[in-house]
Amino acid sequence: MSLERLAVQAGDGPLDLNHPFYDVARHGIVQVAGDDNYGRKLVIFSCCRMPPSHQLNHQKLLEYLKYTLDQYVESDYILVYFHHGLKSYNKPSLSWLQNAYKEFDRKYKKNLKALYVVHPTNFIRVLWNIFKPLISHKFGKKVTYVNHLSELREHLNCDQLIIAPEVIRYDEKLRASQKGGAPQATKTPPPRPPLPQQQFGVSLQYLRDKGNGETIPLVMRQTVQFMKQNALQTEGLFRRSASIQVIKEIQKLYNLGKPIKFEEYGDEHIPAVILKTFLRELPEPILTSQIYDHVQSIGTVESSLRVTRCKQLMQRLPEHNYIVVKHLICFLNMVSQQSIFNKMNPSNLASVFGVNLIWPPKGPVTLQALPPINMFTELLIEYYDQVFSSRILPNEILP
Repeated sequence: MSLERLAVQAGDGPLDLNHPFYDVARHGIVQVAGDDNYGRKLVIFSCCRMPPSHQLNHQKLLEYLKYTLDQYVESDYILVYFHHGLKSYNKPSLSWLQNAYKEFDRKYKKNLKALYVVHPTNFIRVLWNIFKPLISHKFGKKVTYVNHLSELREHLNCDQLIIAPEVIRYDEKLRASQKGGAPQATKTPPPRPPLPQQQFGVSLQYLRDKGNGETIPLVMRQTVQFMKQNALQTEGLFRRSASIQVIKEIQKLYNLGKPIKFEEYGDEHIPAVILKTFLRELPEPILTSQIYDHVQSIGTVESSLRVTRCKQLMQRLPEHNYIVVKHLICFLNMVSQQSIFNKMNPSNLASVFGVNLIWPPKGPVTLQALPPINMFTELLIEYYDQVFSSRILPNEILP
């Protein structure tokens, strides 16, 4: 299905009846929740949303899962499997499971960085032993069993995940039974004041005030400059993830005001991940929450008028946001011009960058909300000159 067609039906409302996988997609079994903090797509499979077997074509479910993953497997991604809710009445057959594993060839396994199996039961462990001869050692190392959602939080930001209410209730019941009483409500600690040189997790205004009036944040300035000089032709730029330990180390150095020399790390993908992480950790999206609904409706605008609509929405941005967005999109346009080498055309860049530029005011990004975000981002990158030419500010800085 084309990006335009998906964008028209996207959003949090009901799916278009003409969706090729409507009968499967309407259940919400498979969801994509944007990127985690290290630039990896989060794909979620919820068993509790599977209807009885006689109401669901499991072969169609397999095709839909592949259809969804096909949009993201060129990038690094994470799969979160919520096992709770798999019962005898909705459980696929063993032959289906065996066929499913075979269907997911190297294309799907190569960039899968981790598979989290949440709330595993003895059935999962028995199943693992049955299929062990088929499962490679390399793939097996990617699997992590997670008994409670609190354990999952040690690996992922659960606020970004689309977790079914049934799973949350089951987790609370499980913890209560193991502790011999009702679970205590967890208190959220008050936010710590930012460090004097804090760069991640603070607002653009804070960075400008602490940065002697610099309009382009330090992290963006340095990552863009390094990639412009060293990585424009790097294949898969912004698609690959990097060592979580290294990313955390660089974040810490930035927040302490220490100098960063990306050339010492010997990996052009590191500054790319750092840039996406910086954007994702902003308290408010760089494109602001105010235009989110307008972005979601971009697919309903006549195709010949979409660039004009993008231009109008950019005019609405606060001056500082506009300057930062223009700087970033100008750079991404440069990257796209080298797509013969880096394989990152505007569409590919949009699929990995969109959710780092804008997200819903409340809750995680849903699978239905992604296409219009990606379409809007693609238009900004591809038609950079037209979109940004009519608003030129005296203090703007281009890469």
